[in-house]
Amino acid sequence: AVAQQLQVHIVPHTHDDVGWLKTVDQYYYGANNSIQNAGVQYILDTVIRELSKDDEKTFIYVEMAFFTRWWNEQDDKTQQLVKTLVNNKQLEFVNAGWCMNDEASTDYNSIIDQMSLGLRFVNDTFGCQARPRVAWHIDPFGHSAEQAALFAKMGYDGFFFARIDYADKNLRGSTRNLELVWRGSQNLGSAVDMFTGVLYYGYGPPPGFCFDVGCDDQPIMDDTTLFDYNVKLRVEQFLSAVWYQWIHYQTTDVMLTFGSDFQFEDAHQNFKNIDKLIKYVNEDGRVHAFYSTPSRYIDAVHAANKTWTLKTDDFFPYADYPNSYWTGYFTSRPALKGYTRVCNNILQACKQLEAIHDGFPGQTQSSLDLQMAMGIDQHHDAVSGTSKQHVAYDYAERLHIGQVECEVLMGHALSDLAAKDGSPPLDLQFCEYLNISFCPSSETDTFNVIIYNPLAVDYGKLFEIGRVFSFPVIGNSFDVYDGQGNPVEAQVVPIAQTQQVVTDANYLIYIQPKGDIPPIGFKTYFIRPTSNVRHTSARPTKVYQHRNGDKDFSIANAVLSLTFDGVTGRLKSMTNIASDVTASVDQQFMWWNASDGNNVNSSQASGAYIFRPNGTAPFPINPGNIAQVTVVSGDVVQEVRQVFSPWVTQTIRLFSYNVPVFEYTIGPIPKGDGLGKEVISRFSTNLTTGGVWYTDANGREMQKRVRNYRPTWSLDVTEPVAGNYYPVDSRIYIKDEAKQVQFTVLTDRTQGGTSLNDGEVELMVHRRLLHDDGRGVGEPLNEPGTTGEGLVIRGTHIAILANAGISPFLHRFLGDMLMLDALYGFTPSSQSYSDYVKSYRPAYSGLVADLPVVVRILTLEYIRDSTLLLRLQHLFQIDEFNTSATISLDNMFTGFSVVSVTELVLGSNENIDNVQRLQWNVEEGSKVSYKKQNVFGPSFAVTLNPIEIRTFELEVKMKQ
Repeated sequence: AVAQQLQVHIVPHTHDDVGWLKTVDQYYYGANNSIQNAGVQYILDTVIRELSKDDEKTFIYVEMAFFTRWWNEQDDKTQQLVKTLVNNKQLEFVNAGWCMNDEASTDYNSIIDQMSLGLRFVNDTFGCQARPRVAWHIDPFGHSAEQAALFAKMGYDGFFFARIDYADKNLRGSTRNLELVWRGSQNLGSAVDMFTGVLYYGYGPPPGFCFDVGCDDQPIMDDTTLFDYNVKLRVEQFLSAVWYQWIHYQTTDVMLTFGSDFQFEDAHQNFKNIDKLIKYVNEDGRVHAFYSTPSRYIDAVHAANKTWTLKTDDFFPYADYPNSYWTGYFTSRPALKGYTRVCNNILQACKQLEAIHDGFPGQTQSSLDLQMAMGIDQHHDAVSGTSKQHVAYDYAERLHIGQVECEVLMGHALSDLAAKDGSPPLDLQFCEYLNISFCPSSETDTFNVIIYNPLAVDYGKLFEIGRVFSFPVIGNSFDVYDGQGNPVEAQVVPIAQTQQVVTDANYLIYIQPKGDIPPIGFKTYFIRPTSNVRHTSARPTKVYQHRNGDKDFSIANAVLSLTFDGVTGRLKSMTNIASDVTASVDQQFMWWNASDGNNVNSSQASGAYIFRPNGTAPFPINPGNIAQVTVVSGDVVQEVRQVFSPWVTQTIRLFSYNVPVFEYTIGPIPKGDGLGKEVISRFSTNLTTGGVWYTDANGREMQKRVRNYRPTWSLDVTEPVAGNYYPVDSRIYIKDEAKQVQFTVLTDRTQGGTSLNDGEVELMVHRRLLHDDGRGVGEPLNEPGTTGEGLVIRGTHIAILANAGISPFLHRFLGDMLMLDALYGFTPSSQSYSDYVKSYRPAYSGLVADLPVVVRILTLEYIRDSTLLLRLQHLFQIDEFNTSATISLDNMFTGFSVVSVTELVLGSNENIDNVQRLQWNVEEGSKVSYKKQNVFGPSFAVTLNPIEIRTFELEVKMKQ
């Protein structure tokens, strides 16, 4: 029995994937309908027309990548009509990022960027009254605690989604806890509490009430003279659906979505039937139905003044059935995932240089194309790896177009910063294929390289002896100088035959400057060939072939030693000399045999979304997993090159600092045996870890994982491998609590990771599957690569063995460097360094002084003339380094002075003082009083607490 009348909020909507089965262009125009009948332009055309006829009707829209395109095509009259509908709250923007981003495969920097791109469009076009108040992630396949925390800092009042684990949903439904308060950050506490709702019927209409042109459900037939008159029946069916949903929630407000993928192409047909439904339901009188929006619903729920359960973990992994864990997409399309991270690196540097330059008036180049391409690429069927193959190509092509434009811009900016008055511009070229040792600009007789550091800290602050930089060259004898004419320590290493893909270069040169690269700045180095092999700063190195069966061997520097098994050629142990820590570490590659769906327990196959191995023991790459080994030795870099098979090779590099770099090359994965393969890198140590490991959430806060366990329900272990996989965006670690020793692995892209046995870290690096998993994409994940034989990928892991106390500093600093690595600009030159510096500055720093090592510039972006966007972040969690940091924006930057500062919400679309989020009662957990620290001139001092990000709009005065 219902004590008071139920209020039924009907929310018309469309879910418009920014690419999936079709490309983003095809979806917008309604092209290629043989795959899927969908045309976004027609949805918006007809929805706006219907809303204008009746001021009671409402509609919500999400994806600004589509809406901005449609908006720019409209005439002034239509644009004014849309503004009126927005002002009347009939058309409501929810979420309003460039896309509805994935939550597993995305890093926090890219999430913030894509959200800001859409949110600023809404604010600039429709004003602050159109600011979205509700986050709407109805389709992503699991939900990240970091995503919830970011949404809270963007000012959202609520967060709704549809996909959570089937067992979690069943339990929450039975206990009326499908709505809750989610505290996504233990470091930020109750300041980021977010009302969160799980939609009961997914994101579609109640069963039987789909009125779209592609649906078969019965319309409302209300002519009493017709034989098929069905009003009473349809009202009863609707009330049954309403009541069935209501019993799983706590208030007398019920929200029903009407719409689904690309629906409302004929808005008239939808609205006409919903109009009738509302009319006859209200005439019945048992409930009150009306057009609504998520923000109206959340206000009504808030007014009920209930007390809600508090959630502090996340919603990973997601399973929709007992044998169907959506953990494969954490790794799917690893090349696209890696390229996405590279493009974010380039985009941040591009935006920094554009800001330092105060834009490029009169030039066509800007960072906008890459911003939009990256915005699209964060979509939950893009970087996730769950689109069709031709759509994945489209995503990559868009990224490349933006990358090239940004490289032109960066070349102009660096040239302008380097050139003294009257000097001709430098012809700087960037190499896009350094990952395969191919760079025409460095494969010349003589050249200079400008190395740009996008971090707000000198690399020397992170590594006492400095960074090592490398690029391909032709020849084995070089002199290397810095801008003061000092020789630079370097080493020339022959490129392994397994790595010579398309290049004419036969060597890599590694340079290790003693002075380091300034923050948000560059240094120039001069690479000159020489015939005097005995007296050069860069010489060839010693190379020898290890014979399997010989005794164990080691490579070492002053702080770290790696020992390799003489029989298998695999890593055997690591010793951190500086920390006096030793552990056995056996690293090897293996593969899981992917289920083809022919299984006694379930017909579920492994596919783009779902990981389901055919057993609980992976297969070795070869019998005994023996590697053929070549050892390279030198003063700058030492290498152990391992060949496990023609399709699995690895080079382990040890520089002068205390971490080894594992560069693996996988593919083409063979399929001639008819078996799908999911390739893993497994590190097995002797640490006692008690079934516990930690993974990062979108590159930020760490999440505790426990094997075969979920914090909020009793887990039925149906898939002991896939059910223990979690997304690893940047790092995973295990810890021996008794010894206080931690083993961490950093990744250069998102991968699925786990610890299936104590002391183990496992990461899935590549997948090639022969069956579709039945979740809509309609094709196996069988990437052809450039030759058609299969995709070859190259990636990097960094392994850290250290005391638990120092480990956070190492993995935070190194993870930061992996996200924003140095970029190289090459220019042909035969000038001596002394002649060069007469015309060009050999070095530049964008900062007057280094920031504290715990502080980073997350965003430095040109908005308009003399207006910049600045985001500052504290790198550490409270349990890692519980100390705040204060910096002054006054006289912080070399190229400009700060005139005024306005603090914004994280999405950069509203003054932070204008946003007052709804507060919610929770059953447990303490409140954290959040007191905003204002920023005043003339010093403009900013204090950052652990893990905090603060966003500012700066009015600046450029310096000459």
